[in-house]
Amino acid sequence: MTFGEQPAYLRVAGDLRQKIVDGLLPPHTRLPSQARIREEYGVSDTVALEARKVLMAEGLVEGRSGSGTYVRERPAPRSIARSGYRPAGGATPFRQEQADASGRGTWESSSEQTEASGAIAERLGIRLGDRVMCTKYLFRDNGEPMMLSTSWEPLAVTGRTPVMLPEEGPLGGMGVVERMAAIDVVVDNVTEEVGARPGLAEELLALGGVPGHVVLVVQRTFYASGRPVETADVVIPADRYRVAYHLPVK
Repeated sequence: MTFGEQPAYLRVAGDLRQKIVDGLLPPHTRLPSQARIREEYGVSDTVALEARKVLMAEGLVEGRSGSGTYVRERPAPRSIARSGYRPAGGATPFRQEQADASGRGTWESSSEQTEASGAIAERLGIRLGDRVMCTKYLFRDNGEPMMLSTSWEPLAVTGRTPVMLPEEGPLGGMGVVERMAAIDVVVDNVTEEVGARPGLAEELLALGGVPGHVVLVVQRTFYASGRPVETADVVIPADRYRVAYHLPVK
């Protein structure tokens, strides 16, 4: 077996990874034991252990108490549609972010007033400590957790109006554009920055992931005449979903 100049544990992990990708180690198959890896690759126990840790950190395998380490099933990634998509007859934010309008999407949410942190104050163009409405969402697709979102809206804009609570009142559950229009705030621009990072423990717990899994983070901000009126962090498990942008051509 010919390897490059990588550290031994990465070379072993890379070969095992390729076997998983090629189907030679299919889902639910037990990963070779540490002793078997040591013998097959001619490496030390330490190298064999570190190689297994790499595969576990990548989410390719999972440990089962008292049983061993097994190859995880990896479903084909599905798409989450973003900016510019508006399904006919649907106005909820979740429907706007799903390419398949027939999907059975549901969500849970909770809102509370709080003070803007430094990062959120900068994104909203307000002062540190100014009051904002913070709303947290857990979105599900056919019952499966698929996306988290936390949004912040300056109460200087929405306070004491019918749309102060995003999920309550006459426009509860509508999109930011529709809700702001109801209080004569015309949203004319939206920006989204997409990044990736290891998921936080509480995020992975809510989304059904395992420690070490990577999440996509979409940082979104709506503007009205240059003024930010809402900003949000959308968190998506990267192993199960892809972010697909549907943008109108002008």
